[in-house]
Amino acid sequence: MIASERFERAAVLGVAVAEETRRLLRLHLSPAEASDDGTVLVDVPYPDAAVVKAVLDVAAECFGERGASAEESRQAALETLLQLAGFDAESQLNTSDGR
Repeated sequence: MIASERFERAAVLGVAVAEETRRLLRLHLSPAEASDDGTVLVDVPYPDAAVVKAVLDVAAECFGERGASAEESRQAALETLLQLAGFDAESQLNTSDGR
């Protein structure tokens, strides 16, 4: 396999992981008010929480995200993952019923 094929496969995998993370978050999103800064709290129960945490830890390492705490690093990685997942306007996850 040539380098360009490996890069393309890695990119497709990265977007798929981002979409799945977004799907898990949307699945557990309940109507809630956003804070003044736009933050929305999503309570993800086990076992999905363990999957999301593991993905965010790996993403933080891959993206070189650093924070004062592991939680801040995960939050920064989450923002990057959601940006990756949101690039496609055709995504079913962009609709309110895209569970």
